[in-house]
Amino acid sequence: MAAGCFPVSSMEVVSPTMGTKTIAVLVTFGFSIIGVVGDYFLKLASARERPLRTGWFYLGFFLYASTAFGWVFVMSRLKLATISVLYSVSLVLLLTAVGVVLFRESLSYFEVIGIILAVASLVLLMRFA
Repeated sequence: MAAGCFPVSSMEVVSPTMGTKTIAVLVTFGFSIIGVVGDYFLKLASARERPLRTGWFYLGFFLYASTAFGWVFVMSRLKLATISVLYSVSLVLLLTAVGVVLFRESLSYFEVIGIILAVASLVLLMRFA
């Protein structure tokens, strides 16, 4: 066992400063960022006459595919329900920011309420899961 670490289970060793669940949560947020960048390129591709034949499409596709390897790490450390809420809420927030800032899209009153409720669901999940 490494110095400064303690066993969590018979197969796992965790540093006292940052546990594997915390790392898995951070990786999930990182995947959300990669997914949003991929969505940005897919949005650019969708504006073209032949979107599936553009470099933007292939770049967006590559970004999505690149996260598959890391999901194995995340799924071995977090419940699927937890992953889905973390990923979904962070994706909603990041995509909303991209839409508003980069594509000049506007939000309705109900969309803002929906985003607030999505964040509230994440807070409840993190508090009680």
